[in-house]
Amino acid sequence: MVNRRLLLRTGTAAAAAALGTAALSSAAEAAAQTAGSAGSAPLGSDPTEGVTRTLLQKHPSPAEGWDAVQTLVQIPRHKESGRHSHPGVEVGYIIHGDVLMEFDDRPALRLRTGDPFFIPDGVIHNARNVGKVTTMMLSTYVVDATKPLVTTY
Repeated sequence: MVNRRLLLRTGTAAAAAALGTAALSSAAEAAAQTAGSAGSAPLGSDPTEGVTRTLLQKHPSPAEGWDAVQTLVQIPRHKESGRHSHPGVEVGYIIHGDVLMEFDDRPALRLRTGDPFFIPDGVIHNARNVGKVTTMMLSTYVVDATKPLVTTY
């Protein structure tokens, strides 16, 4: 049986933490933009440089052998997650920013602040920041507990 109060409390806390991080990131970005020229090219040649995936929570799923995992993904301006897949589904929400979600097997999706998204099990995808701020995504996965969360290509 699902403890709805615990689920709501945990989800609300994660969302609040993500939104608090968004405010801090916005302030840091503003300071960085003030320090450098707005039209300058991004530093470094690695397109995934600076991308972070922060684990917020991980719990066994009701289905044996599966985990429920929630992360906060941050993708700086002009950067991308890199082509990857997950051993289960990803249900996500764009907290802040603009991203072009590219797929190997279907048309790309343009996602903006407030947009939800769903990525099926094993689908290879790449999240490319096409906006003017660090993109922040809340991603929840239901994945095979015996496999790594991310497989890169």
